[in-house]
Amino acid sequence: MSSTARPAFDRLDPLSLDDLLSAEEIAIRDTVRSVLADRVQPQVAGWFERGEVEKPRELIRTFGELGLLGMHLDGYGLPGLSSVDYGLACVELEAVDSGVRSMVSVQGSLAMFAIWRFGSEEQKQQWLPPMGTGEAVGCFGLTEPDHGSDPGSMRTRARKDGGDWILDGTKMWITNGSIADVAVVWAQTEEGIRGFVVPTDTPGFTANTIKHKMSLRASVTSELVLEGVRLPADAALPDVTGLKGPLSCLTEARYGIVWGALGAARSSYETALEYSRTRQQFGRPIGGFQLTQAKLADMCLELHKGLLLALHLGRRKDSVGLTPEQVSFGKLNNVREALDICRTARTILGANGISLEYPVIRHMNNLESVLTYEGTVEMHALVLGQALTGENAFGAQR
Repeated sequence: MSSTARPAFDRLDPLSLDDLLSAEEIAIRDTVRSVLADRVQPQVAGWFERGEVEKPRELIRTFGELGLLGMHLDGYGLPGLSSVDYGLACVELEAVDSGVRSMVSVQGSLAMFAIWRFGSEEQKQQWLPPMGTGEAVGCFGLTEPDHGSDPGSMRTRARKDGGDWILDGTKMWITNGSIADVAVVWAQTEEGIRGFVVPTDTPGFTANTIKHKMSLRASVTSELVLEGVRLPADAALPDVTGLKGPLSCLTEARYGIVWGALGAARSSYETALEYSRTRQQFGRPIGGFQLTQAKLADMCLELHKGLLLALHLGRRKDSVGLTPEQVSFGKLNNVREALDICRTARTILGANGISLEYPVIRHMNNLESVLTYEGTVEMHALVLGQALTGENAFGAQR
């Protein structure tokens, strides 16, 4: 038996997960955490309360300066970092606020990824460098007012008119929509579903900010309306036709959610843990009571199991790649458990749990959206169910 002393137990890293990270990965994580703590964290509760992000384009440029926009994409001046690096950044972003992480995810993993993966060389050269720095803002138009989980039934249409395309339709719940310079819009065509790179100053394109949200209030959410939007032939993404295009982008973005949701969970868990050590009831800290300790133990277990799952998926993504079912596995588990952690943290804080003086209720409200966007719980369960049984349970039985 070694005489070397055992390392001390770390209540914030109980499994010593940092030992599984490289020095470079830890440095990236800590840099993102430090900058967010200085530039974003002090303001985000106010943004949430007002339902309005102050100077969102400046915020996106800050993220560009940090190298967070398309950070896992290469070429065109982009950082080309690993999937694990990106995942660690998503944790830190969502530990500040899910809306803040969504701004980065939509820019990099939806709008930029669509152009990077399926665009022409001209589209890539035009848009990816300024989007990477945050000088240009992008959004991703897939969801419609009547078609969320069933994007194949979208009503937005693109028709040929001579050498041009004419787009008509409406997209809903679009992050960054009303501040975007470019929108990647998916539409039905005679050839099947196609993606289009749409400059937002094109006549007929309008974006209306959605108000009265009780979740993701510290982000810009919009409705896109396309009325006779005329685009040149080369506005279409040339390298994909069909649902494979938008679904591939969603898989890319869902990977970031697998990590990001745990940032909200970590923030709520650490807040509840600290609160339990200082809040006095019946003459002692509430952390000294068995029921509170049981809650904290369960929160700790699920948080760190989720981090292990995210890290495993990240390592596989960087080595051999991931299947969509594996990404569904991660999103289904980690978002569901993160939301439960936030709800449990709220009970430990009692009445203080609903105050924006603490981050818990904000994270809890935000995760109600994260739970259902980019694939609801039910849809990810059916993805796994089909993979396990070989039976397709989506949609009506014929």
